[in-house]
Amino acid sequence: MSKPFIDVAVGVLLRPDGKVLLGQRPFEKAWPGWWELPGGKIEPGESVEQALVRELQEELGITATQFTRWVTYVHEYPKTIVRLAFCKVTAWEGEPRGMENQALAWTHPQQPLEVGPVLPATEPPLRWLTFPERYLVSDIGSSEGLPPWLERLDAALNKGVGFVQFREPQWQALAHQDEGARQQLEAAFQSVLERCHQAGARCLVNAVHPESWWTQADGVHLRGADVLLRRAIPPQPALVAASVHNEEERQAAHELKVDFMVMGHVLPTPSHPDRPAMGWERFRQLAEGAGCPVYAIGGQSEQTLREAQQHGAHGIAVMRGEV
Repeated sequence: MSKPFIDVAVGVLLRPDGKVLLGQRPFEKAWPGWWELPGGKIEPGESVEQALVRELQEELGITATQFTRWVTYVHEYPKTIVRLAFCKVTAWEGEPRGMENQALAWTHPQQPLEVGPVLPATEPPLRWLTFPERYLVSDIGSSEGLPPWLERLDAALNKGVGFVQFREPQWQALAHQDEGARQQLEAAFQSVLERCHQAGARCLVNAVHPESWWTQADGVHLRGADVLLRRAIPPQPALVAASVHNEEERQAAHELKVDFMVMGHVLPTPSHPDRPAMGWERFRQLAEGAGCPVYAIGGQSEQTLREAQQHGAHGIAVMRGEV
């Protein structure tokens, strides 16, 4: 017997201090006493945005005035399957209050939760909120390029960049043939990793590099070819990310249950002069089916961050642009 499938709009209310609003489910409903993000069922004929505004008015007595689509995520409960359209809400009129006499709590996702337990479908977005908005990708090239790139890395870390990817495919190809190049490349990786950890940032290593590095880093970043081959990830790193460029790669990455995806290239970029950019509308379509946070890459900089988020991105990934 098939389970009912329910579409739900969910509001991720964020204050400037980074805290997010959770509500406790009334005791006369299913999962009584558990904590969740506010929202509810999308009625026939309603858009996600219309349902979001209505549900927040009914549940919290507020009018959402600034919000963007974030991640659409499917979760299977024992009796139902729900498709949750998470939307970040950053401005509203009124003060949230429990219109159903439910308890409310502002909690910081970067710290241990002060309330609980939380619904299983609420756990992923709370973890995603710990992901930074900016993802810096290395472009060092050789040992000669390391000092200036480390200066750029330090500047980015000082600005709060929280994810860094060590990705040096050409240097790695040379390292396979030359022992000196291999030693220089490994020393560069260790330098980047050390700087990230000193700044409290997380460093992922691209899958082009030796698997022995993956667990030294904070995760591994799979290439599109790795994703299509369903490349095994032994042993399991803390984070697994993937680069995707089309529906096939996106679906494969989804089946691998990656923590986040990087999609592009969105805008024209010098690294791919022979390939047309997908543009923002195509990016939005791909991002909607990811089921996890997505970073836009290709022609991105601090100036495109808000536009990227308006098209469903969690943030931006940058190799040469400003962060």
